[in-house]
Amino acid sequence: MRVREGASNAPAMISYLEFEKPVAQLEGRLADLREAAQGDGVDIGSELKRLETKSAEMLAELYGSLTPWQKTQVARHPMRPHFRDYIEHTFDEFVPLGGDRSYGDDQAILGGFAMLDGRRVVLIGHEKGHDTASRIKHNFGMGKPEGYRKAIRLMELAGRFGLPVVTLVDTSGAFPGVEAEERGQAEAIARATEACLALPVPMVATIVGEGGSGGAVALASAERVLMLEHAVYSVISPEGCASILWRTAEKAPDAAEAMRVTAQQLAKLNVIDRIVPEPLGGAHRDVRKTAETLGQIIGEELDMLGQKTPDELRRMREDRFLTMAG
Repeated sequence: MRVREGASNAPAMISYLEFEKPVAQLEGRLADLREAAQGDGVDIGSELKRLETKSAEMLAELYGSLTPWQKTQVARHPMRPHFRDYIEHTFDEFVPLGGDRSYGDDQAILGGFAMLDGRRVVLIGHEKGHDTASRIKHNFGMGKPEGYRKAIRLMELAGRFGLPVVTLVDTSGAFPGVEAEERGQAEAIARATEACLALPVPMVATIVGEGGSGGAVALASAERVLMLEHAVYSVISPEGCASILWRTAEKAPDAAEAMRVTAQQLAKLNVIDRIVPEPLGGAHRDVRKTAETLGQIIGEELDMLGQKTPDELRRMREDRFLTMAG
């Protein structure tokens, strides 16, 4: 469902999820009132303010009690910011670097040099695309072996030049096609994970949408792992888990609950280190604010890690995974 959005700094259209229908109906009324008010001299300011307050309260109540399955839907929202949005609003002077020096240039995993508030970094991340054409181009964010080998090459560059690595993870998982397996998908993922763990420079990873399986871990094996408030991170999708356990994807909401996929649940389990707050109603409602908040928090993390020696950084990564293993 799409309804016109009246706020001047918001997109012209907002796509509403199924559980957001009550909010969609109220905001639709608000849009109609604003349009009607432009054509006559009737003062409806008080009514607009009342409905705006009611809408904000309804949205806050709804997003304050999202289930893991609902958070999964928010993480997959078609208007949620992706890698290119963060390049535009969080980082400066991005210089893309492509290719794995072996097969080709995977468009699902992008990377290069960038500036973050005066800090030089190597930036790597998944790009899902924002419309049909770009989603096909970027393979819906599902990386192929050449994408993970590209990430390895960029991490090695970062190590040689002493630049911190920042990764933005947003993938349902690595591409499972036959051609990817023929080109060594499993090995590429394993070696990318190894490259993360061996980095002599600081690394901060952020799950900005979906963090699915080894395709996400290969770019998230850092000493500091962040998650956006409504992102999800899991070894398999809820639908995949439900299909295995119950032979039906209809049990996906139950699977999401059982797998503990949300940032709040994973913080309690020490799988992630910090939750990045999102604007009310999700990151897609204010992309710029989300990007600015994330940039500030990544900067704080890099400053904290900047005084660590290479051995200390590697030990931090080792300790986090040994702690999770129990």
